[in-house]
Amino acid sequence: MADDFRVAVIGQAAFGESVLNALVEGGENVVGVFCTPDREGRPSDPIKVAAEKHGVPVFQFRRMRNQDAIDAFEGLNTDLCVMAFVTDIVPDAILEAPKQGTIQYHPSLLPLHRGPSSINWPIIMGDAKTGLSIFWPDKGLDTGPILLQKETDITPDDTLGSVYFDRLFPQGVEAMVESVQMVKNGSAPKIVQDESNATYEGWCRADDAIIDWSKSVDEIYNLVRGADPSPGAGTTFGGSKIQFFRASKNSGDTGKAPGEIVSISDSAFEVAASGGSIVVGRVQAEGARKVMSPEWVESVGLKAGDKFGE
Repeated sequence: MADDFRVAVIGQAAFGESVLNALVEGGENVVGVFCTPDREGRPSDPIKVAAEKHGVPVFQFRRMRNQDAIDAFEGLNTDLCVMAFVTDIVPDAILEAPKQGTIQYHPSLLPLHRGPSSINWPIIMGDAKTGLSIFWPDKGLDTGPILLQKETDITPDDTLGSVYFDRLFPQGVEAMVESVQMVKNGSAPKIVQDESNATYEGWCRADDAIIDWSKSVDEIYNLVRGADPSPGAGTTFGGSKIQFFRASKNSGDTGKAPGEIVSISDSAFEVAASGGSIVVGRVQAEGARKVMSPEWVESVGLKAGDKFGE
């Protein structure tokens, strides 16, 4: 019976909330939710709000490796721990406390793209596919045995946002529920990762997403869409920083120098690159909010022949 199988969830944000909702609505006996403490002046984390709605006890610790967090977790006498979007370090004492161990969601096809920005980098690197992994975390970073994986294509028009919100988020929630069922019925595998295929990348930050106009149009386009909506692919205009979003790509030589404005339309502007051009529909100037390109074009008086990256 579901009531006999005690599940704890460690998570945060919309993904953690959705996993919790799916487990509770699927009849799982969730006996505790662990999330970060509330911050003054800010709303409670969505997973906390959901837990309170479901009547699930909530535990909030600044660090999961603190002894009071470990004691609280061990006191729940769980069968399984589910980690759904966790950025804190979870100690072995918690990972190993449940009778059946701990499972975790990671948005890449492990052992590829271990690390914290594992959705950005496959797009930036031009990969044709990515996916998600449910795995059994161990002492390493995203190195534990695989329980379940699901693949998804990265289409030429995909961005970080579309890959995550349209596919890896909903598929990840389903995969978590499926994985819990597999653990319960004794069919969950532990497939050792092939270290010979392992890759790791760190955070994809703004400094990692600066456009090099000497690169090909394909490389620049991959960077822009892999950093959309965050951290945003950046360049400079008139000595000030600016980031590009909602971009598309045209192939074929424009006859213009890389970084030069080819044309301006009612909805976007077109920038030359080696082998084609980038069409930019939305921008964010330094210290300003994101706006549609025409608003920024008008504000700076952008015209054909102007150049980025100088």
